[in-house]
Amino acid sequence: MQANEFQDACAETAVYPKDSGVLYTMLGLSNEAGEVLGKYKKFIRDGGHWTDVRADLKKELGDVLWYAAMLAKELDYDLSDVMDSVILKLQGRKERGTLQGSGDDR
Repeated sequence: MQANEFQDACAETAVYPKDSGVLYTMLGLSNEAGEVLGKYKKFIRDGGHWTDVRADLKKELGDVLWYAAMLAKELDYDLSDVMDSVILKLQGRKERGTLQGSGDDR
């Protein structure tokens, strides 16, 4: 599936108040990222089978992607454009030898 196809498919399942769509999708993205961490935290604490936690992480990662796609849509961005921009940014950092370090403008 291509990025924009995914974004369009996500939009078909979007049920939230459109007048607060940006905030709602940001909160959802943060929540789902936290759930990814929570699943792994419990794996560290309780142990278990890696295949089980890996499957749980896949589900949560899908939720993260859904919210990222919808946030991009709320901001009027095609998901493919967001993906292209991050690759261009990282390629530039690689060329300048600034992949490591801190700060947005490196």
